[in-house]
Amino acid sequence: MKNILILGAGFSAGVMIKYLLSKADENKWNITVGDISKENAQNKIENNIRAKAIFFDINDEKLKTEQISNADVVISFLPAIFHPIVAKECVKLGKHMVTASYVSNEMKELDAEAREKGIALLNELGVDPGIDHMSAMRIIDKIKNSGGKLLAFSSNTGGLIAPEYDNNPWNYKFTWNPRNVVVAGQGTAKYIEKGTCKYIPYNQLFKRIYKTKVLNLGEFDVYANRDSLGYRETYGIQDIPSLFRGTMRRPGYCEAWNVFVQLGATDDTYQLEDVNKMTYRDFINLYLPYDEKLSVEEKLCKLLNIMPNSETMKKLTWLSIFEKNLIGMNKATPAQVLQHILEEKWTLSTEDKDMIVMQHKFDFVLNNKHKQITSSLAVFGKNAIETSMAITVGMPVAIATEMLLQGKIKVIGVHTPVIPQLYEPILNKLEDYGIKFIDEEIDL
Repeated sequence: MKNILILGAGFSAGVMIKYLLSKADENKWNITVGDISKENAQNKIENNIRAKAIFFDINDEKLKTEQISNADVVISFLPAIFHPIVAKECVKLGKHMVTASYVSNEMKELDAEAREKGIALLNELGVDPGIDHMSAMRIIDKIKNSGGKLLAFSSNTGGLIAPEYDNNPWNYKFTWNPRNVVVAGQGTAKYIEKGTCKYIPYNQLFKRIYKTKVLNLGEFDVYANRDSLGYRETYGIQDIPSLFRGTMRRPGYCEAWNVFVQLGATDDTYQLEDVNKMTYRDFINLYLPYDEKLSVEEKLCKLLNIMPNSETMKKLTWLSIFEKNLIGMNKATPAQVLQHILEEKWTLSTEDKDMIVMQHKFDFVLNNKHKQITSSLAVFGKNAIETSMAITVGMPVAIATEMLLQGKIKVIGVHTPVIPQLYEPILNKLEDYGIKFIDEEIDL
């Protein structure tokens, strides 16, 4: 009898919980789902006799120790800042842990002790990070093992609305945490091209885009995603001349989103004054020069050199940002106000289905021939609950947990899925559930 403790029963945990519950009887697992909302946890397990829902507060030391001590493996779907807290308790008590989030420095520091205890702390087992690592490393290792030399690698991912439900001028809806979308890209993006490091400041990020096509899904715009340079070490390709990671959006999105960036409407560092009295139109006008002769729309077009009848203005107008609707918030940063406005129009309806697209490109030399492999993935959601995002974040975690408990994964210490012992069995299992890359190889 094995016990699984799942901490966090939010939106992205549903598919993972459902999968483990479906395997619980045959594997004789008992599953406890803990959440700050017991009702939320209860809804996820329904009436499964192998599962129970509990109230869980990470700040309750006694409760945390009690629940983790009773588990064989702990899955943390809590906010990322809490993963090290859970991990420290798991190491102390000798329990495995699995999470979809990035490895923090605090997590890395637990590696030696975890190895001493003979336990695994598995991280970055979502979609990005997660499936991107595994699928990239499978091909990188294949190229290396065949004697090839990698010259360039790019990896792009997008969480978007499925084509048949794409019914707004932005060709976008929130399929993940809205806040992350609003503040995406803040800081400086870094990548390397033909041996030269390149940097893109935030105020240029959504201007510096390039286009790509994925399978039969048409064209996408790509903007640089944070720090690509660190992946040279992660993927063991320190000497690669070109490396780029990006985020995909439909054409026109980046140009229109750049309006909010240039205005300063995505800033999350200060509180606005008198938000409770403010309309959407007032909010936009905060960032425009005073000119009593011009309307808000005219001032915006003049400041940012936008044509009044352009597609960008059509996108902005559709969002109702020029309407005199009350914001209805007491205190908020600009980013929080913008998120509030966007959620009115970008929230998935119950009928909507989303889509994950991912594409890697590998340029390499093998046997004196210059070649390119394009590896593409498209996953479509089943409904507004079993979204492609929830599927691709939840399934790798669920499969890793299953294999860990079955003894099919035998690693110990802190890991990400960039080694064959992890990526091979997980990718193979994901293919059984329709998460499969299509690889195309050409000579250049």
